[in-house]
Amino acid sequence: MGQQPVRVYCKGVILGYRRSQRRQYPNQTRIQIEGVRTRDETTFYAGKRVAYVYKAKRARTTTRGRVTRYRCIWGRIIAPHGSSGCVRAKFATNLPPSAIGKAVRVMLYPSRV
Repeated sequence: MGQQPVRVYCKGVILGYRRSQRRQYPNQTRIQIEGVRTRDETTFYAGKRVAYVYKAKRARTTTRGRVTRYRCIWGRIIAPHGSSGCVRAKFATNLPPSAIGKAVRVMLYPSRV
């Protein structure tokens, strides 16, 4: 019997930047994680790493010598946002506006168990 592939991340969607009525803060991003609907459920994801994987126009050579067009911006979940299961994340570099509405991977590490 073959083993099922194991996925070490949850899916999420970028909702936009953290904002107020007249200003937005592009250094923090709001993310809705699949299956998370309350503020209490977000505590498990605090401190978890987030990856925004996208396809670029030009290929680059990776550190391992492979040529690829896929790139990744890493971030970390820093706090819950509101009462509907949304979280805030900070990325190594601010996400571009074209990332809004796109998918992210919420890694299930580092573990706090």
